[in-house]
Amino acid sequence: MDAITEFVLHESVSPPAEFAEHANATAGLYARAEADRLAFWAEQAHRLSWDAPFTDVLDWSQAPFAKWFVGGTLNVAYNCVDRHVEAGSGDRVAIHWEGEPVGDNRTLTYAQLKDEVCRAANALADLGLAAGDRVAIYMPMVPEAIVAMLACAPRGRA
Repeated sequence: MDAITEFVLHESVSPPAEFAEHANATAGLYARAEADRLAFWAEQAHRLSWDAPFTDVLDWSQAPFAKWFVGGTLNVAYNCVDRHVEAGSGDRVAIHWEGEPVGDNRTLTYAQLKDEVCRAANALADLGLAAGDRVAIYMPMVPEAIVAMLACAPRGRA
């Protein structure tokens, strides 16, 4: 066993009990994943909105190259933002950013994020960008980096 593995196995810190009580991932979730990993990932994938459903959870026929959610297509930006607004959560916090210096922070709701992403996508389209074009994003870790990524996220394969 190497030093890093030994450290991880012996020096890991468990979260406080109060924090663990409110966690999304419970021991039962891990047990379901271990019992039948493909059924588990299919269940998780069905929590998303698919434009075209997948036919296979995992195609391992050309190992070591795996293909997940074969045949499925989804819209990443829609799943990250729009569906939350449509579900009535537009006023909930989507991003809370803490910057430097201390005290420099911003909060965006899902509705505000959707508006920003639409503005950015329209600006990119006005510049002549189209589906299939490559875009490089070189930005610091600020909310606008997320907006830019979502504005570039096309409808496509999973």
